[in-house]
Amino acid sequence: MRIYAFCVYLFLYIPIGVIALFSFNAGRHASQFQGFSTKWYGKALSNPFVMDALETSLTVALVSATFAAVFGTMAAVGLQGIRGPVRTTFDGLIYVAIMIPGIVIGIATLIALVSVFNFVNPAIAAIWPEGVKPPKLNMGIGSLIAAHTMFTMALVVIIVRARLSGMDRALTEASSDLYATPLGTFRQVTLPLIFPAILAGFLLSFTFSFDDFIIAFFVAGSETTLPIYVFSSIRRGVTPEINAIGTTVLAASLIILIMTQILLQRGEKKKK
Repeated sequence: MRIYAFCVYLFLYIPIGVIALFSFNAGRHASQFQGFSTKWYGKALSNPFVMDALETSLTVALVSATFAAVFGTMAAVGLQGIRGPVRTTFDGLIYVAIMIPGIVIGIATLIALVSVFNFVNPAIAAIWPEGVKPPKLNMGIGSLIAAHTMFTMALVVIIVRARLSGMDRALTEASSDLYATPLGTFRQVTLPLIFPAILAGFLLSFTFSFDDFIIAFFVAGSETTLPIYVFSSIRRGVTPEINAIGTTVLAASLIILIMTQILLQRGEKKKK
């Protein structure tokens, strides 16, 4: 079993290691290592198309992760007080949102947004003053943020609820006995205890949003995120510049995931 596990890990991580290695290739061909160099990282950072795509990805990931953290925390706190079949139903819906393939979420979100736009845009045009061009809702940054918030919020709900379930209820009951309002109890007792879980959910949502390609491909419209740019570029062939971009994204994602794990472990220690 150990040999089998070792072979599985090799199969998973050797291709990633090859990409990281060839990102330092001095040559122009991704499959021929011709010396060590970091020039492709400089070229990637000086490429205006890469930087525009990076800015779009960072903006979408930051805003959607913020929304997911806020709305996910609100949902987790609200669900914590529900019992019975209603609780079971909502639990199932949350897990289904994570289990559904990204391509299904992308297609469903595309159809939903197009249907909403087809209804809202004529309504806006009908009430808009004559002679003035009315605003028109289209695919773009807004649709990206909405789609990413929708599927990352479920992650936040699960992480925060796990932290809430481990809380000592005597703390909130004591706060109520001391005449604290529900809002005061949440702000002074509950929120400090679950904040590591909220921050971990935010970081995980940021990573999922930043790395997403499938959903973004359907709802991005004319916008280009970094994964979409990479996909468009490799259709013309893989270059060391693409390897450099992939290695940078991989390193950033690993750092964020490590930070998330540290925050969750600290939360567990505080709980004990």
